[in-house]
Amino acid sequence: MFAHIADFLSRSPPDPVRLPLTGSHWPVLIILTTYMVLIKIVGPLFMRNRKPYDLIGVIKAYNIMQIIYNTVFLVFSVYFMLGPGNFNFKCITNLPLDHEYKNWERWLCYSYFFNKMLDLVETGFFVLRKKYRQISFLHVFHHVYMVYICFLYLYYFGYGGNGLFLVTLNVVVHIMMYTYYYQSSLSQNSQGDLWWKKYITIVQLAQFGIILCHSLYVLRQADCPASYLSATWGSLISVVFIILFGNFYVRAYILPRKKVPRRAH
Repeated sequence: MFAHIADFLSRSPPDPVRLPLTGSHWPVLIILTTYMVLIKIVGPLFMRNRKPYDLIGVIKAYNIMQIIYNTVFLVFSVYFMLGPGNFNFKCITNLPLDHEYKNWERWLCYSYFFNKMLDLVETGFFVLRKKYRQISFLHVFHHVYMVYICFLYLYYFGYGGNGLFLVTLNVVVHIMMYTYYYQSSLSQNSQGDLWWKKYITIVQLAQFGIILCHSLYVLRQADCPASYLSATWGSLISVVFIILFGNFYVRAYILPRKKVPRRAH
């Protein structure tokens, strides 16, 4: 496996088309470092002696934008995979560079990467509203990981292929998530009062289960030219996220239920 990693990291990008922020590691690393400094140091210091900002209007607009953005991506991605891309889901490979629909594949993948950048804004809202409990390790790790892994995939593996199929599953989760955020912003109740909140985590766990099974299936096919490292990493990180999100689900929805005292008869 280490030989595969060394070979993978030493090779040149397979696609000569370098869309914004995908030509080098440095822009993405600077953005993520700035993000961490702002949410962990600068933001809390700025808000120390200030009251939480009322951002309900901005948050509503942001959630609506995310719902529309992710829905449009989902429609175009499914259409592309079943239509012009003609994906073989048993072994999904990138389209050739001279394929007539290669630019479709490039911009679809890039639009997902760009959206992961937009997702970072959400943490800024938490800081400005002093919702520090929501800036958990899982929240920060997930946002940072998604931005950088998308960059690594585009830089080292190219646009499309197996990665496009996997992120399309993730978009379904995000449509649910931002719909939930928007619905909760319309109510005076807390987010925890919305009965279907826990099902977002269940869908996330199902998503990682599908990714794990599909990645393992790809690895079992010796004649599949899809990236060995991509499938290996997909399976490993799926296990990590299943553990993290599974732990969150247990602590948020199972343990509190057990602590509720039984009524006296």
